[in-house]
Amino acid sequence: MNMTQELSSNWKKLQAKFKADSSPAAASSSPTISKRTAKRKAEAGAAQSNPKRQKPDKPTGKAKGQSKESKPPRHSSKPTAAPKAQMGVTQSSAVTRGTSVTITPSLALWAEDNDISPEDLAEAYNLGAKSNASLPSASASAAKAQQQSQEDKARANEGLAPPNVVGSLGRYVALDCEMVGVGPEGRDSALARVSLVDFHGRQVYDSFVRPRERVTDWRTAITGLAPRHMRDAREFADVQREVAALLAGRVLVGHDIRHDLAALELGHPSPQVRDTARFSGYRKYGHGPKPALRILAREVLGVEIQTGHHSSLEDARIAMLLFRKKKPEFDVEHANKYRRIAGEGGKEKAGSKPKLQAKKKKKRH
Repeated sequence: MNMTQELSSNWKKLQAKFKADSSPAAASSSPTISKRTAKRKAEAGAAQSNPKRQKPDKPTGKAKGQSKESKPPRHSSKPTAAPKAQMGVTQSSAVTRGTSVTITPSLALWAEDNDISPEDLAEAYNLGAKSNASLPSASASAAKAQQQSQEDKARANEGLAPPNVVGSLGRYVALDCEMVGVGPEGRDSALARVSLVDFHGRQVYDSFVRPRERVTDWRTAITGLAPRHMRDAREFADVQREVAALLAGRVLVGHDIRHDLAALELGHPSPQVRDTARFSGYRKYGHGPKPALRILAREVLGVEIQTGHHSSLEDARIAMLLFRKKKPEFDVEHANKYRRIAGEGGKEKAGSKPKLQAKKKKKRH
């Protein structure tokens, strides 16, 4: 009996202990449960303090009394995105891209003179400077281009360049002209500006030319020329004489150069002309019989020209740069062309003698 009473007493004590542990008071005093409760309260407080993490309640389509019970927030096991402040290293390595519009003909010629390829020059503008010491930085190149542009504006209508430039003029010279409209509705063209550069793109000659006929269309939107430019313009005869002296004995480079020579009323030996509009290597860039100069500048050189007013000085530099780009091919093509013409002329002369002799024999009989 004593053992039975003792077991019964222990069982009652154990049940009382279970009841005490399951009561709310005991739950609040339990260290494990209290830690979980504190963690949930902290998460709820953080959600209230951060409005970005709170999502607006979506309509459920049920009656007001049938709203769902609120569920505890779910925690994703995926790592959260790094804050923007930690992305500074990646962003600092990116370089702001530029455009090829800033690459001027003068800068492109300078790059070629310094053995810098068009690809490297484009990369200097678009991707920033390389560690290569020979490659100009984008800022230095832009400064040079701006300086050249300012110098060109200051030297407009200069006439002959300083003696040291003209005296060192080599075998090649590039020419380009700007025209204004004369005659009915300005359909005919008259010379209004002439520009010449040397093999390295240096300005050799630049002059406004006073038209000999009344101008009926200044074509200002294209050429940028206006009556005010004619105040200090030179007479046609003076410009013609000075340009003829510069061309004498030299190889003339230009784009569709026959129109410029016609406007100047000058001739030049065909074997001494290099025309970028008629070069077979550039024919694929034209949608007609000849490619436009601005198309060749963009496709071959990566340079944008004629985006505003045309400049005969800029166009002459582009023509020279296009010639220099394929100079060996230009020379071979011209040599083959005029060797063939000379051979055909010789055959015609040789073949004409027998005809003349046959006629004489006929007369004798």
